[in-house]
Amino acid sequence: MSTLRFRLLDEAFGKKAVQVESPVKRVSEYFGQNVFSYEKMKDYLSKTTFKTLSAAVKSGAPLSHDIAEEVAQGMKQWAIEMGATHYTHWFQPLTGGTAEKHDAFAEFNSEKQVIEEFSGKLLVQQEPDASSFPSGGIRNTFEARGYTAWDPASPAFVVGDTLCIPTIFISYTGEALDYKAPLLKALSAVDKNAVKVCKLFDESVTKVFSYLGWEQEYFLVDGALWAGRPDLVLTGRTLMGHDSAKNQQLEDHYFGHIPSRVLAFMTELEIEAHKLGIPVKTRHNEVAPNQFELAPIYEETNLAVDHNLLVMSVMRRVARKHGFRVVLHEKPFKGINGSGKHCNWSLGTDTGVNLLAPGKDAVSNLQFVTFVANVLKAVYKHNALLKASISSATNAHRLGANEAPPAIISVFLGSQISAVLDKVAASKTDDAIAIDKKAGLKLGVGQIPELFIDNTDRNRTSPFAFTGNRFEFRAVGSSENCGAAMTALNAAVAHQLDEFLKEVEGLIAKGAAKEKAIFEVVKKYIKESAPIRFDGNGYSDEWKAEAQKRGLDCETSVPIIFDSYLSKDSVKMFAETDVFNEKELHSRCEVKWETYVKKIQIESRVLGDLAMNHIVPVATEYQSRLLDNVSKVAALFSEELSTAMSSQNRLIIERIANHTNEITLGVANMINERKVANKIESEREKALAYHDNIVPRMDAIRYHIDKLELIVDNEMWPLPKYRELLFVR
Repeated sequence: MSTLRFRLLDEAFGKKAVQVESPVKRVSEYFGQNVFSYEKMKDYLSKTTFKTLSAAVKSGAPLSHDIAEEVAQGMKQWAIEMGATHYTHWFQPLTGGTAEKHDAFAEFNSEKQVIEEFSGKLLVQQEPDASSFPSGGIRNTFEARGYTAWDPASPAFVVGDTLCIPTIFISYTGEALDYKAPLLKALSAVDKNAVKVCKLFDESVTKVFSYLGWEQEYFLVDGALWAGRPDLVLTGRTLMGHDSAKNQQLEDHYFGHIPSRVLAFMTELEIEAHKLGIPVKTRHNEVAPNQFELAPIYEETNLAVDHNLLVMSVMRRVARKHGFRVVLHEKPFKGINGSGKHCNWSLGTDTGVNLLAPGKDAVSNLQFVTFVANVLKAVYKHNALLKASISSATNAHRLGANEAPPAIISVFLGSQISAVLDKVAASKTDDAIAIDKKAGLKLGVGQIPELFIDNTDRNRTSPFAFTGNRFEFRAVGSSENCGAAMTALNAAVAHQLDEFLKEVEGLIAKGAAKEKAIFEVVKKYIKESAPIRFDGNGYSDEWKAEAQKRGLDCETSVPIIFDSYLSKDSVKMFAETDVFNEKELHSRCEVKWETYVKKIQIESRVLGDLAMNHIVPVATEYQSRLLDNVSKVAALFSEELSTAMSSQNRLIIERIANHTNEITLGVANMINERKVANKIESEREKALAYHDNIVPRMDAIRYHIDKLELIVDNEMWPLPKYRELLFVR
């Protein structure tokens, strides 16, 4: 055991940075070279087809068979020229990752000669096995048929020798079995309803886009040390491990010098991402040791989600080349910062207006306040659902600790925006909102502080924070598909905008002027959504008590949190925005409960194995050595002297016995609890049993293992320790 551990350490210490040469001097010369972009389409499609395809993507209209056929031929020609021999429909099943089945372009013609073939039919639709992916009961094992369908809004790309075509994934009976299909519906709903609201201010607006800028946090662990930690390999996190004497307490890693091995990895990752058209821009050390962050330029939400999933795949591939393993788990190491995927979200019009940024005149500022008020109302009404959209067995370890936001959804606005909304809510006048660049915002009720892009501070404890011209949904987990959170958020906002429009039109029908009607409804929303606004410390016990008084969802049990998908308000909202029907919502919850059970089940099995086959035997062996020492001392020296000499060893022997006994009993009880839970038929009740009865036992077992780590001889300890895992050599 110890020999293996130290061999792994020697290998880690001997690692040198892989030298990476950029293929060209400037990113602009190779950016998107592996993507069938609009620019490339112009070279491979006729002008008519390109124009039709572009218009269809913008409007969401279906493409004719003839158009699909020509696109397929152009795409095939480009892909083959790029060295592709295969193609695949690249989709996002409910596993949380991506899936692909590769088929060769090679086909026999009528003369039995091999040719490269790819038709419009193969581009538009394929049939993977739907029974082998999570479906929450929509598909039985014997009902295997499901369909992937091309998403023209997300361009195809080549990875290695394979043309990858982004697609949705639906069942034979039409229900969504993935993350992309409902996301596209939510984006369509927010576009449709936001345009209607925008037309109250500007008739020229014809489309509203949802934008997303994700910030991907991750850990890097040396590949040799990673291989020596079965818990990291099998679960993505360390199930045991005492704190390192030094971790993040000196705050010296954040924005610090990037180690040469890491920088080499980052450089190659950026090159590969840029080739795939992923506009990664920012890289830096994060707070915890061995923790880093990658962030792109903002993109339209559908494409941004695809790019995030793709970059996570590229990260894993490139990391292996540099002797690392990327760890995307939300809390791989106890006691230090976990990893999130902060989702910066905004809405923008086809006229170039950011709807969540202050404007330059009265109309645009009334529009800005209108959209902020609607977002607040949507988040307030659906705060439990938004929490459910980011909840998981893995993210539960991160939320509410070490700078991660708490498991209570609240909105941070900052003093300036809060002052603006408070003035609007308190106003008894219907004067238009006006802005003077030098003096600030005026509302006819006194001067309001200036509104610039950076008109708020940052609040690390806020799960949903306004940051000047966007909202940052900070609670999303690092390993998760951010499409789930973006679907819930965009659908909720879309539904709220529709409600707003109905109320405004109702007041106008009663004779109110348009501006006054807008103003009155906005005032009402600001007052109604006041409980969701909180600018203080989200970690404090006072806030938890206050949040409960305000009626916010304070549930911390992940299986129960998932119930929010099936609440009356959620079912109504998703149905009226045409994002999910009730059957799909039930299936999603079944998948979430089942996934929760399986992840905890795997963790508990791994923990039991490590405890009984690695930790207890080594601790017992060390205990035997101490016992042998006590016996030899007793045989050699007088009773009085031997007692004095061996008293410390006797104390250690007793502590080892206590800890190993607690571990042994704990593992046995955990296994029994698991057997009981596994007999429960309801996935929800089974998930609750795992949460209530098994997770606490795992924590107790870990406590005793971590204590043993401080006692047992370092050379005997079988697993790489935190001080070895957390610092790049």
